[in-house]
Amino acid sequence: MILVIDTSATRWAVAVIDQTGKGRTLIESSERPDLALVYEKIETPTKVAVATGPGSFTGLRVGVSFGVGLAMGLRIPILPLPSLDLQAARSDVPVTAVLEAGRGRVYYQLPGGSPQHGEPGDVPSSHSLVGNVAPKTREGLIAAGHHFRPESELRDFSEAAGIVLETAREVAYGSLEIKYMQSFSAKP
Repeated sequence: MILVIDTSATRWAVAVIDQTGKGRTLIESSERPDLALVYEKIETPTKVAVATGPGSFTGLRVGVSFGVGLAMGLRIPILPLPSLDLQAARSDVPVTAVLEAGRGRVYYQLPGGSPQHGEPGDVPSSHSLVGNVAPKTREGLIAAGHHFRPESELRDFSEAAGIVLETAREVAYGSLEIKYMQSFSAKP
């Protein structure tokens, strides 16, 4: 069983994926769950997968630290999962994945593209959006001419995680990299 942890944005999610690839979402909430209590409610995992960003500095550190500590303690593999790939995998059609970056900005990734960081108006409007952003950021994206795919048309977190896990590769504990992507320079 693979324990999947995503603490990269405004909603945290935890799922378990069994050896057949079937999963179930244990938590998907804007409340900050106690990850240790979640772990106590499941069988011992054989692998741990963690969202590695881009995303919230503090959120990523919590999820990745818990995941790495658990994997090291159990002596099981760790798998990094790009946060925007997890969002994009929620849709069965090409979408632009978005995540909260703070102060009304977003991290975004076009289909087949690489992660970017910007204001709602910087996000190309070629595809519908799927993602995890705060209500004010969502309003800003909609005001900039974007539209979100309806939740009813999206996969749940465990299904999306199962898709991303198909191409995930184990890494050494000390080599796991968190991608914060924040730019601290002032705009001209």
